[in-house]
Amino acid sequence: MTFAVINTGGKQYKVSANDKLRIEKLPSEEGKSIEFDQVLLINNDKNMELGSPLINGAKVEAKIIKQTKNKTVLIFKKRRRHNSRRKNGHRQKMSVVQITKIFGKGGKLLSEIDKVANKKLKTATKKST
Repeated sequence: MTFAVINTGGKQYKVSANDKLRIEKLPSEEGKSIEFDQVLLINNDKNMELGSPLINGAKVEAKIIKQTKNKTVLIFKKRRRHNSRRKNGHRQKMSVVQITKIFGKGGKLLSEIDKVANKKLKTATKKST
């Protein structure tokens, strides 16, 4: 199984083809394709390539599925014995992306979404006896 470790939004993610990720908001529209060129590590079935700190020429392609907001984080501040309370909430903007292709050093295609994985599973029919 081929996977890569990418850096985006100040965080590192381990990704492989057909993975869905919730990452920090990207300045692009839904349905658009994007590239992550900050690849730290690529592991193929045969070998592993580690950058110092990045792998030159390696990239990961993804497709933005939707732009959304994360769950609400509540902020509650209280000063004791002063009847002073303040409650606030924050929802961080997020992008949901699906990894489509992983390219190794020199632009060599290592992994992509299998067409079989995209097909919907057929529902099993019951046998009548």
